Amino acid sequence: MSAESQSGIPGDLPDFAKGNGLLPAIAQDSNTGEILMLAYMNPESFAETVATGRAVYYSRSKNRLWRKGEESGHVQRVTSIRIDCDADAILLQVEQEGPACHEGYRSCFFRELTADGVKVIAERLKDPAEIYRAK
Repeated sequence: MSAESQSGIPGDLPDFAKGNGLLPAIAQDSNTGEILMLAYMNPESFAETVATGRAVYYSRSKNRLWRKGEESGHVQRVTSIRIDCDADAILLQVEQEGPACHEGYRSCFFRELTADGVKVIAERLKDPAEIYRAK
């Protein structure tokens, strides 16, 4: 995919060249507005997300596509895709099934920096050992 769509308007689609093939993608709960996680997308993961309506990211650690929920069952159904003004960041508004975070929290942003240090500010919904049992 390029940053020019069939409409001919530059910037319609994410410009993956700006991020050397990877762009940040924010997942936001479409009902509450809560930020759930930050991941990365490449052209292939973006195209699959658009085609299937399920969030697909690119795992930098595994060097492959990562279909959200493929191991945990905690899928993200995409309700809206937004692209920022520079076409170098993606916002997925999603319906989250189960925790979004691999540590079992609803959001990956479960820690807050306070004057007393970093504090956990959310309740763990699932034990990661239960989510990611050896298959």
